[in-house]
Amino acid sequence: MKKIILTGGGTAGHVTPNIALVPQLKEAGYQIKYIGSKGGMETELVQKAGLDYVGISSGKLRRYFSWKNFSDPFKVLKGYFQAKKIIKKYKPDIVFSKGGFVTVPVVYAAAKYHIPVIIHESDMTPGLANRLAIKKATRVCHNFPETAKYLGEKAVHTGSPIRSELFTGNKITALDMCDFTANKPVIMVTGGSLGAEHVNQLVRLALPELLKDFQVAHLCGKGKLDESLKGTKGYAQFEYISDEMKDFFAMADVIISRAGANSICEIAALNKPNILIPLSANASRGDQILNAKSYQAQGFSEVLDEDTATKDDLIATVHKVYDNRSSYIDAMAQSTGTGGVERIVALIKELSK
Repeated sequence: MKKIILTGGGTAGHVTPNIALVPQLKEAGYQIKYIGSKGGMETELVQKAGLDYVGISSGKLRRYFSWKNFSDPFKVLKGYFQAKKIIKKYKPDIVFSKGGFVTVPVVYAAAKYHIPVIIHESDMTPGLANRLAIKKATRVCHNFPETAKYLGEKAVHTGSPIRSELFTGNKITALDMCDFTANKPVIMVTGGSLGAEHVNQLVRLALPELLKDFQVAHLCGKGKLDESLKGTKGYAQFEYISDEMKDFFAMADVIISRAGANSICEIAALNKPNILIPLSANASRGDQILNAKSYQAQGFSEVLDEDTATKDDLIATVHKVYDNRSSYIDAMAQSTGTGGVERIVALIKELSK
């Protein structure tokens, strides 16, 4: 039996693509072990998927000054030795890394034992963790055609691995969960697994106007519920959902989302008309802005700037997207850049012979 180590952590976007590969990997006869950060948010997601999970020490790779920058290298070094020990004992045939700072020591440890490593880069440009790990990679999979120029000869355009269960949603289940009617269109708002304060505020300012024509299902993030809006007809808010996400996708007529690569790839694979509000360059390295611009250029999405967008901008854009929804659906349906599970698993099989 072939053995594989999956690694990735820090956000759900670094975990769910790994989990999307699991059914086909098991079908191909792979034994799977997952390495994440000790006590990281990925622990629960991975264990819920029924995988053998091992946590290692992990620092954070920051682009700003913090006193922790002086102590975290020692955590990364400790994680490297822990990963070496795990790999030496488990003897995997291959390692697949989805990114996040926990993956760097795992990739370097695998390279030390000459084990093939495949990295997947979701964003338009590689993040800091992947930039460090690419040096030790055998191949680097990517979502956007434009990313190839940053990766050199290791680049393989696979698209994103999408969880197959997302295509099996039940609209009625979600409508019942939200106490919505079936005769009024639904906007789903999501800021990713951690929520998005700016998006939440903008949606809530626009809510009275939006509720005249739409129902709004709002996934607002842990600790970000608005108690004053509880009981508002046509509005349902949740901190976070997991298993029901497929049902919410099935229910949604329009999606308002951040522009994290994993999220928008799922939205495009499901052909859902959408409005992207990328994390601003002030609060990130600007990858979401690049992601969103690419999707807008391909006719998949409309984009709003979180620093300048008003509630009126949001209201007008929601109506524009809903009224012209068929054009966005057609553009996404013709795309070949999503659904990369088969391509990635084929690459894993090829490199682990």
